[in-house]
Amino acid sequence: MNFGYNSLLGVLILAGDIWAIINILQSSVSNEKKLIWTIAVVLLPLLGLILWYFLGPRDRKA
Repeated sequence: MNFGYNSLLGVLILAGDIWAIINILQSSVSNEKKLIWTIAVVLLPLLGLILWYFLGPRDRKA
C-alpha cells in the first residue's frame, strides 16, 4: 500500500471536521444554525472547516 501526503492530509481534514462538528453541536446557538453549519462541514469538508473556523459561532469565555 502506498500511503503518501494525500492520505495524511485526508486524515487531518477528517479529524478537523470531526472536531468542528463536535464544537458546533456543543455551541449555544439555535438548532437551525447548528444544522446549517454541520451540513456545510459535511458537504464541503475543507471549505466548510475553514469557513466555520473563521465565521462560525463562538462561545466567548472571559
